[in-house]
Amino acid sequence: MNAGWTELAMALALAIGLAACAGLRAWLPLLMAGGAARLGWLELGHSFEFLATNRALLILGLASLVEIAADKVPALDHALDLVSTVLRPAAGSLLAASVLWPINDPLVATCVGIAVGAPTALVPHATKSLLRAASTTFTAGLANPLLSVAEDVSVFFLFFLVILVPLMTLAMLSLLLFLILLRRRRATPEVTA
Repeated sequence: MNAGWTELAMALALAIGLAACAGLRAWLPLLMAGGAARLGWLELGHSFEFLATNRALLILGLASLVEIAADKVPALDHALDLVSTVLRPAAGSLLAASVLWPINDPLVATCVGIAVGAPTALVPHATKSLLRAASTTFTAGLANPLLSVAEDVSVFFLFFLVILVPLMTLAMLSLLLFLILLRRRRATPEVTA
């Protein structure tokens, strides 16, 4: 690691933010990262430059379309969430590792990407799954396509926010997680003996 601490901190913030995007959609953030790298907006580690190739962009584009379309169908969205419990943390790990270019060793970048990306992607995925289950319970699944559109918009917004200001995004995600945990703590009734 011959990069400075500032570059490494920015790369880690970017990795965490992109992994959070993968918690909502597995393929779309990968497609957007490949496209952003192709346009010169995002620097990928040398071992991950394949994300910006024509073949990868085509495959990721098709996978994104299938994921987005399937997520709008109430019966398919739950099956997709089940499969995505493994897929989204893997996508988050790949995204995180791909932007850790200040780490010269690809194996170390991949290990750090997995350690940072998988849990980061799992948090929004678990939250989304719980929200979808509640939506299905209370609306018989009728609100799920609307939630899906909101998730699509959120991925685009978060992705571009992360690219523009990674440290601010990391601070906002941390604050959001803190508020969720605080609310959950208040909602849990205390047991007194």
